[in-house]
Amino acid sequence: MNIHEHQAKALLASYGVPVAKGVAIFSAGEAEAAAKSLPGPVYVVKSQIHAGGRGKGKFKEASAGDKGGVRIAKSVAEVNEFAKQMLGATLVTVQTGPHGKQVNRLYIEDGSDIDKEFYLSMLVNRETSEVSFVASTEGGVNIEDVAHNSPEKIVSFSIDPATGIMGHHGRKVAKALGLSGDLSKQAEKLVAQLYAAFVAKDMAMLEINPLVVTKQGALRVLDAKVSFDDNALFRHPEVLALRDETEEDAKEIEASKYELNYVALDGNIGCMVNGAGLAMATMDIIKLYGMAPANFLDVGGSATKERVAAAFKIITADPNVKGILVNIFGGIMKCDVIADGVVAAVKEVGLKVPLVVRLEGTNVDAGKKIIRESGLNVLSADDLDDAAQKIVKAVKGG
Repeated sequence: MNIHEHQAKALLASYGVPVAKGVAIFSAGEAEAAAKSLPGPVYVVKSQIHAGGRGKGKFKEASAGDKGGVRIAKSVAEVNEFAKQMLGATLVTVQTGPHGKQVNRLYIEDGSDIDKEFYLSMLVNRETSEVSFVASTEGGVNIEDVAHNSPEKIVSFSIDPATGIMGHHGRKVAKALGLSGDLSKQAEKLVAQLYAAFVAKDMAMLEINPLVVTKQGALRVLDAKVSFDDNALFRHPEVLALRDETEEDAKEIEASKYELNYVALDGNIGCMVNGAGLAMATMDIIKLYGMAPANFLDVGGSATKERVAAAFKIITADPNVKGILVNIFGGIMKCDVIADGVVAAVKEVGLKVPLVVRLEGTNVDAGKKIIRESGLNVLSADDLDDAAQKIVKAVKGG
């Protein structure tokens, strides 16, 4: 689960992390009071969407101006003007795709007198099962570009969970960023605060870009992106309360109600599979034969007829889906349960696109019989390769 920048900063501030003062607003009428509550005289007006590249983004509406999704205002009047332009407009960035995202809230922040910019992030290292820090002197730019063009400017290391965060970790970050004296002590303190927040809230990723040194000699978190481990949200109702469903795909929200692992994609072949590995292989083979998957959907190993039916409805609700591939290898999951769910869903919502079903494993004969006797116009496949070729051919009109 992702949260907005203003929410991330409020959370980090509760752990002592230095952030600028700011106020989130949801209507243009709140802009003046928000700005007047800050020291000023310079303010930063930031679009709040779940995507990066906001500063370099462009609004679709001409009335929103061409200054991007993050703007410097030198007066309260200018804050008001920007708020009227930006709220309700659609911001397109490198991470939103061409459709963009509507800006429903802004963050009015006190301006910072910046001397230097750095990059600092934390994530769960899957190779070591530890929390890792990533630091770079190249702040304010895409870390992917730095990794590609100047990998020597990136320093990363992991924290042993047996010892937790220690002083030398903070000093390592300070050294990587070229900080000394009091700034080194500030970095050591900041690293400890970030680690405490990361572990306590079950974060999956925390990115600060940029982390700045002000001309007054203070470290400050200027931007923060935070995502949480969905599997740990049951422990954190205070975090779950921060969820903004307007930033999420409606199909993904519906899938979460049935504990389905669903991710919307840009292709046109809907996939319903059991097991993440098989789902990835299914998407790969669709690409191999010249088309693209419309989704990742793992119904899991213990899905019920109702969950399978819900999954099928979610796939068919996507207008981009021109064909559906059901690929099930029954282990714990039984093929007849999948078949019952598919038949129930099709009878309820209808079938307007080609459907290919490949079943193998537990109760496969019973599952195939259910499909065969359903009266549905379904193509049966013997294996994954056969299934992929059949659905691609059917979608292409063969």
